[in-house]
Amino acid sequence: MFREFAAPPRAEEFSARIEGRLKEVKESGGTRETVTVDWNSQTAHVEVIDVPLSSLYFNPGTHRIRAQRSHDPIRDKQLDDAPWEDAGQGYLGYLLQADPANPEMRDAAFEKLKESLAQFGQNDPGLVTHHGVLVNGNTRAAALRELGAQSMRVGVLPASFTWADINAVELSLQLRKDHRRDYSYLNRLLAMEEQAQLGRTPEHIAKEFRVQTKTYHQERWILTTIRELIERSRTGSAVLSLLAFEGDQEKLKELERLYKNLSEVERDEAEVIREWRLAAILMGFSKTDVRHIDEHFAKTDYLERNLPAGLRGGGVTAPDFISVPGLGISVAGDTSKVSAARALNDQILRARAVIDAPGASPDSERHAAREQFNAAKTAFDKAIDDAGRDARVRKRKQLAPARLADACADIDQCTVDFVEARASRTLDVHAFDDALLQLRKSLAKLADQASRIESEGDGVAWLLRCAEAEADK
Repeated sequence: MFREFAAPPRAEEFSARIEGRLKEVKESGGTRETVTVDWNSQTAHVEVIDVPLSSLYFNPGTHRIRAQRSHDPIRDKQLDDAPWEDAGQGYLGYLLQADPANPEMRDAAFEKLKESLAQFGQNDPGLVTHHGVLVNGNTRAAALRELGAQSMRVGVLPASFTWADINAVELSLQLRKDHRRDYSYLNRLLAMEEQAQLGRTPEHIAKEFRVQTKTYHQERWILTTIRELIERSRTGSAVLSLLAFEGDQEKLKELERLYKNLSEVERDEAEVIREWRLAAILMGFSKTDVRHIDEHFAKTDYLERNLPAGLRGGGVTAPDFISVPGLGISVAGDTSKVSAARALNDQILRARAVIDAPGASPDSERHAAREQFNAAKTAFDKAIDDAGRDARVRKRKQLAPARLADACADIDQCTVDFVEARASRTLDVHAFDDALLQLRKSLAKLADQASRIESEGDGVAWLLRCAEAEADK
């Protein structure tokens, strides 16, 4: 969510120092370095100067690590309460060098950036406010500090810039096609959400992020779904973080497309598939595995027959009608199957939340949660394996008719090619005749196998008659 921060300590002192440096650069008479800044369809060219790294603050509002802040709720609160103090700034510095998908690990991209800065120095200037807050170059500043650098080249934004302007500048820089390090997926979703909260239209936001409007709506659906799952995962002080979904971009996009199409035809089935797919995504199943949770999966008891008794939602009942307060009307409630799917997913969500939040729950609860989570994963694994096996069987059953349909399409095209070759007098009659003889042999082999079908249809009967007529010659 968009937030305006108070000025950091010694802001006026830094601003005066900035003014002095800018004045020195202008009066020096030499070639002056500038950097172009775009924001809200406006452009400015700002002066670049050297400033001490120790005077700069990491930007607490940066989109780059917005989702990762939930990694440590205690340090995140410290950052919220005192964004300019050592604890908050230290947490920002930690997240800037961490792997976006797993902040416990060091980011390989950060290490490469450090190597590049150590070997070649700083190629591009960062951007800083008049109060010393980094708008662009937060990660570079973190790397330079680890390298022991004393100063950093930065372009200085006008003193009149508001926090809304600062956010717009950062977003514009991030969305440039030549930007070297993209936002993580969830940070991109959060940046879109922030733009919507500022009153931007979907069309404007889609244009800014260089996507189609339908893609923007898809991304908003995904973030809304993730936030819903996080709320449903709350149990005691344990709750899932945004990072639980960082690596699931493609799986979530496929789910949105499937859900949208199914919900227009069969709403309840779409809801059941949505719950089961989200559970499978949360348990870390691959994209190809998750795809097996489809309409056929929902109509077959693959999952129900593999679930242990403690995870079955058969006892869950849903009201036939739900009263709408204040309106005096009732609407149809969820079916029992939808309610059971949601209840199962809620159990998995809460178990994952307890597992992911060490210290938030007693060891006994964490042990029980892990057992429950593993039991659910085993059940899903068996169900998906059964569904995959059946899908392969169904595909094999349809393979022969599909190949014959392809052969028919080839023969139709052959007819067109034959006519054109005759018209242009380029037909190779001997080659054509040899190909027809091969076709006769192939049809004879097919007829021999088709004769073993117990209940033949019109097509098989025709093929057998052709074979018999050929044999009588």
